[in-house]
Amino acid sequence: MNTYPMYIGGKPVHTGRSLDIVDPALDEPFARVAAAGPEQVEAAVAAARAAFPHWAASPHASRAALLHALAGALEAHMGELMELVTRETGKPLQGLNQVGAGMELGGAIAWTRVTAGLSLEPELIQDNARARVEVHRKPLGVVASITPWNWPLMIAIWHVIPALRAGNTVVLKPSEFTPVATARFVELANAILPPGVLNMVAGGGEVGAALTAHPGVDKIVFTGSTRTGKRIMEGAAASLKRITLELGGNDAGIVLPGIDVRAAAPRLFGAAFHNNGQTCACLKRLYVHDSQYEELSAELARLASRAKVGNGLEPGVELGPLQNRGQLDIVKALAADAHAQGGRFLSGGEARTGRGYFFDPAIVTGLSNGTRLVDEEQFGPILPVIRYADVEEAIRLANDNPNGLGGSVWSSDLARAVQVARRLECGTVWINEHGAVQPDAPFGGVKQSGIGVGFGRQGLEEFTSIQTVKIMKG
Repeated sequence: MNTYPMYIGGKPVHTGRSLDIVDPALDEPFARVAAAGPEQVEAAVAAARAAFPHWAASPHASRAALLHALAGALEAHMGELMELVTRETGKPLQGLNQVGAGMELGGAIAWTRVTAGLSLEPELIQDNARARVEVHRKPLGVVASITPWNWPLMIAIWHVIPALRAGNTVVLKPSEFTPVATARFVELANAILPPGVLNMVAGGGEVGAALTAHPGVDKIVFTGSTRTGKRIMEGAAASLKRITLELGGNDAGIVLPGIDVRAAAPRLFGAAFHNNGQTCACLKRLYVHDSQYEELSAELARLASRAKVGNGLEPGVELGPLQNRGQLDIVKALAADAHAQGGRFLSGGEARTGRGYFFDPAIVTGLSNGTRLVDEEQFGPILPVIRYADVEEAIRLANDNPNGLGGSVWSSDLARAVQVARRLECGTVWINEHGAVQPDAPFGGVKQSGIGVGFGRQGLEEFTSIQTVKIMKG
């Protein structure tokens, strides 16, 4: 069993302590990662602070070239990293609609290349005989990145690459459930980047808490649950650290009357069930008009019953296991409550016996707002389909949630769909699609789904401070 080191100051670090990383398809460890204590957190922050002045002063073109080289390293090791992602997350190598480990690596490479090409040129506010006023963007310092277990490598890229591009240095802490592919990525990166620019510490919540409360950290970027995000925000308050939080989502989709059910159903199913529903911006609540409710629900159930569930390393598998036993227990509890509340399961809804954290994909009808499966983020392969009578009711129900990450409207009438979409309380809204993000368009949540955005110029700006320069000419 391989043991992967942490990286601090450009050097591999073993501590004598390690995390056993479980393959969720087999319910047994397949790798180990060196575990950090308080002294490694201190050393990692110190290394990042020492590396910051030189990295921040390096030319933009130089930083961009190194990040492009890092994208090349990801490409060269794509097969190896895909297998590690599948072993630690359970997501198939290809997956439902090709959303699997291959897409995670492809996305990581694309985001690295696009972000490397971004720039933050000074903005000219005034230039006349009296004065010239410019707005400059400056790196913040040391960024602490804390990543989740559902898309561990791609989200690490989403955090790390814009931070580095803007001139910051980074201490990265991956989820204790899925640090393996990230550890390998950091190893590859440290063969390219100057020492101390990208450091990694591994461990549980105590390591994350030590990192986010550290006075030597200038910004925290976190993707994960709203509950944890609130704790991070509390810890950041003592020193007024900058924060970017991409938190929980309970994304609603509204299907307007008159859609082509057969054409729309596979896209709706893919939006809800890719990566077993373990994506913040998955479709998690589907509101369907009376006129097509039964037909669409039955078609979704047919697709769920046909989906191939199994070990993600096996050919043709579309859905793997849940990533960890705790998440499987959450999905089981929500399914049990849905049964108790009168939900009708048209497909699936049971955990499989034997090895691994498998749950058969479920379509549930007969529920509405006020039940746990509708109100809470399930983060698993179980979708409530909710009946509505008029569009105003659907908009009200969709907005009746503390989360506001994404939402979607599905219709053959695009003008009508846009009208409805603009009234949804969410950071991103899609028309006839759900969850498709791209590296040049900002993405983030409103309400309790987060603070700040990622991606594109707006996401890059999150890793900078503004300095206004006023030059008097008289």
